[in-house]
Amino acid sequence: MHIGVEKEGKSIARYWDKARNAYCIKILPGEYYYTNENEYISTTLGSCIAACIWDEKHKVGGMNHFMLPATEKSDTDVTWGDVPTDAARYGNYAMEYLINELLKHGGEKEDFQVKLFGGGKILEGLGNVGERNANFVLDYVRMEGLKLISQDLGDVYPRKVLFDPLSGRAWMKRIRDSADKTLAAREKAYSKTINVEPVSGDIDLF
Repeated sequence: MHIGVEKEGKSIARYWDKARNAYCIKILPGEYYYTNENEYISTTLGSCIAACIWDEKHKVGGMNHFMLPATEKSDTDVTWGDVPTDAARYGNYAMEYLINELLKHGGEKEDFQVKLFGGGKILEGLGNVGERNANFVLDYVRMEGLKLISQDLGDVYPRKVLFDPLSGRAWMKRIRDSADKTLAAREKAYSKTINVEPVSGDIDLF
């Protein structure tokens, strides 16, 4: 049974990966996806964070993609520009939503394993948003008692991440050309909306 998630009636992007003979779901900032099927999840990160969380024993896993560490607003009060109630763009809600869905669909918290990616500083003038994101998610994982398997956080380059949510295997590509136009535009957009108040483990590079 497919158990993905949709955002306000708009399906998350899905395409067929011929090399892996499986569907791949591409998530954007503020989105998350969970499944118990043979699917892959991918995203591209600048200063954002993606947390890959899976329960290999109970065969369910997922990935989120968040833009800022946390907000104290209730999820129904969060707005982002002209997008209402988009709370999953903040780390506290992105983590909570994904973990709750994994629990509802058979996962056990004591069996959760985590891999973390992102938090790069790819443009000057954005302050330490990536560092704040990385510090937040490391603190969150520690406080929740989750098992951190590996991380690739910080530095100055964007990343592309591909994740197998059933096995926990992850592939990461460092984008050496930080002039990537899509990412650069996205990072500049963050700077207008933000209210400023080494690879380890079994991650494959591709």
